[in-house]
Amino acid sequence: MKKLLLICLVLICSLAQAQQPSKNNKRSTAKGAMFFYWGYNRSAYTKSNLRFIGPGYDFTLKGVVAHDRPSQDIKTYVSLTDFTVPQFNFRIGYNIKKNWAITLGYDHMKYVMADGTYSLNGTINPGVDPVTNWSGTYTNQPVVTQSNTFHYENTNGLNYIHADISNVFKVYQSDKARFALTTLWGFGTGPILSFNDFTFAGQKDVATVSLSGFGVSAHAGLRAEFFRRVFVQANVGTGFIDQARVKTRPNDYDSHAKQVFAYGEGNIVVGALFYLNQGDKCGGCPNW
Repeated sequence: MKKLLLICLVLICSLAQAQQPSKNNKRSTAKGAMFFYWGYNRSAYTKSNLRFIGPGYDFTLKGVVAHDRPSQDIKTYVSLTDFTVPQFNFRIGYNIKKNWAITLGYDHMKYVMADGTYSLNGTINPGVDPVTNWSGTYTNQPVVTQSNTFHYENTNGLNYIHADISNVFKVYQSDKARFALTTLWGFGTGPILSFNDFTFAGQKDVATVSLSGFGVSAHAGLRAEFFRRVFVQANVGTGFIDQARVKTRPNDYDSHAKQVFAYGEGNIVVGALFYLNQGDKCGGCPNW
């Protein structure tokens, strides 16, 4: 992931240097404006029915509660080696026409199942789980989960990789454009890349990788631009995630989980603006 980010930054800088526009004609809402940003998020999830399928078992826990897991050590947010450890957001965008941009985003969220009392439905064959002693066929049977015997999480990443269409509208610009406020809103969709940790039947597997499903989302943001080059942006987003097949065991393709849930996300990011192919056709024109 770090190498991919460095490659993106090099390409952006190369394009910007190759196509420098007139100083008087840089418009962040016009065709040819390009931007990227990086920041950190908090997320929340609705309850879901979490189904587990594997050798000798097929059962569902109903009403599963989950939360995110922000990094507690402030050093991880500024460290050159650990900055991708916290829940982060990366996005690159390009204005295809005035007030409209296409973007590609990477939202690194974390999904952690909470210990609690849940309703168990399904079948677990005798001898499969000698730790919790779940065995037999269950119908709405209350069970208590504890993280040392049964646990599920995507903390190395519930990664939402999405393409979006966004409206970009400038609501305020100061004299000489030293400061501006811009609103952004739009919709997106894309795949979910999961790194799953799963503890069950006396076995714990960590960071099992899979393309587990897809998401659809809507977002809105407010961007404060400074000197037409850098910005700070606050975003909120919501959407649905359908994880049809989360791989839970690295050496067993048939072992997987599935669920559908809604999420909400808020983030603060910092970024930069570049201007491609914005020739000086009307450098002195007002930016309406």
